[in-house]
Amino acid sequence: MNTVPSPKKKKNRKEWISIVKRYQNSDNWHSTRQILNSVVPFLLITVLMYFSLRVSYWLTLALAIPNAGFIARIFIIQHDCGHQSFFKSKRANDIVGSIFGVITITPYYLWRRNHAIHHASSGDLDSRGIGDVYTMTVEEYHKLTPWNKFKYRFYRHPITLFIIGPIAIFFISHRFPLNTKKTEKQERRSVHLTNLALAIIIAGFSFLIGPKDFFLITLPSYFLAFSFGVYLFYVQHQFENTYWRRKQEWDYFQAAIKGASFFKLPKIMQWFSGNIGFHHIHHLSPKIPNYLLEKAHYENTIFQEANTLTFFSSLKSVTLKLWDEQRKKLISFKEYRKYYLAA
Repeated sequence: MNTVPSPKKKKNRKEWISIVKRYQNSDNWHSTRQILNSVVPFLLITVLMYFSLRVSYWLTLALAIPNAGFIARIFIIQHDCGHQSFFKSKRANDIVGSIFGVITITPYYLWRRNHAIHHASSGDLDSRGIGDVYTMTVEEYHKLTPWNKFKYRFYRHPITLFIIGPIAIFFISHRFPLNTKKTEKQERRSVHLTNLALAIIIAGFSFLIGPKDFFLITLPSYFLAFSFGVYLFYVQHQFENTYWRRKQEWDYFQAAIKGASFFKLPKIMQWFSGNIGFHHIHHLSPKIPNYLLEKAHYENTIFQEANTLTFFSSLKSVTLKLWDEQRKKLISFKEYRKYYLAA
């Protein structure tokens, strides 16, 4: 049975709903400019990377760094399209999202479905498993066999999360319609059409410049982009004072403000990441386009209650692995041993 919201929660809910409506206004011209200043540099740098192969592969790898930033920015545009917040037209959002899904090797409709589940259940301990980084409670972990504890520790290891994980997700699992029903035809079709488009692109450019040069150019940029993206997503939900509650206690506003961080990045990183560091605002209202998130944050004090992370403070998040329901915070394995295994 659901608990009755407190008067403060009711007031907060009423206040934030009226505020976010003011920012749920996509600007087609602004969105078009964002496409141009993301895609054009991405294409130009990719061409430069091809010619740099004749000079030095170190130069190619250096160019892969800004190109990874543009891939991340293109992903954010696709992300906004999935939320129907980038353009006023649903059709325009879906067309651009599908095209950019090919650039980011991410099936648009399948990703959109999984991401919607993430938004609907973020911070809900009883709805984990789709579109999130799986997090166990202390009690759940404590009951595991040694082998299953090892598997969970391996899954939560930084090498798995930020190196193996991005490869497994974007290069492998996105090639299959996993966790879809036969009735979800649009999502399944999205996977197959994305794979077909990628096969045509790879075959075409392999014929023009050779498969070796093609992969020497593309793989470093994409790997860096996906690792950066996974890290962003991870730390914006996996910090010490994040929010996890059982379904009967779960509250949408609290899950957004307390369970999604304000990741205060340097301006250049904020630009490349499409303002996704204002993640608490995004979780409050996915209908706000990325270019209005910063404005919404700084114009409204109610949104500034979020946990603020910087790049250096975010590094602690990598050590946090288990949700402690007693202390209402994420803890490390070291803290788990201290609190629960000490004699």
